[in-house]
Amino acid sequence: MLRVTRECREVASATDITEAGIHVEMTDNDLLNIKGRITGPADTPYAGGTFDIRISIPEQYPFEPPKAKFITRIWHPNISSQTGVICLDILKDKWAASLTLRTVLLSIQAMLCSPEPMDPQDAVVAKQYISNPAMYKTTAIFWAAHFANSKQEKDPEYTRKINRLVEMGIRETEAVTVLSCNNWKLDQSVQSIFN
Repeated sequence: MLRVTRECREVASATDITEAGIHVEMTDNDLLNIKGRITGPADTPYAGGTFDIRISIPEQYPFEPPKAKFITRIWHPNISSQTGVICLDILKDKWAASLTLRTVLLSIQAMLCSPEPMDPQDAVVAKQYISNPAMYKTTAIFWAAHFANSKQEKDPEYTRKINRLVEMGIRETEAVTVLSCNNWKLDQSVQSIFN
């Protein structure tokens, strides 16, 4: 696990990485469980958001890729809006022992700049990305502001609809999710909740 320690130090001390808004820390002094933190890149719907990622290092590392998933909720075609699981080739079949935690975190951050809706992890988000790019963007901005504390402005109409569902007894997070998955149509969202 000396390699993992060295890689964590490399990420923590590299000024280009920290200036890009990428940080890493061990969870409970456990080298097999690492918390990554990525700042949403400028000029994306995620700009300024702070996204936490859980990285689990397998015993066979670096010959097996780490497992990474978003803890912070995010609206992105290649990341599950429900579980945070990431669809990224270097975390699966394109992994090589020469790759590092630095590469993984930089690749995840780069993925926020260039979604691949034709190879989705979340089919609902991918469909919205393809069929209604403007709604995808406002939804992703809303999620970044709501879940990742970006300073971008939330769509006030979306907030109004969430509040309507909350008044009906729906938890706020569930209201955000169901409205997002139903293209912010209130009646359709209510039907999907209560049917």
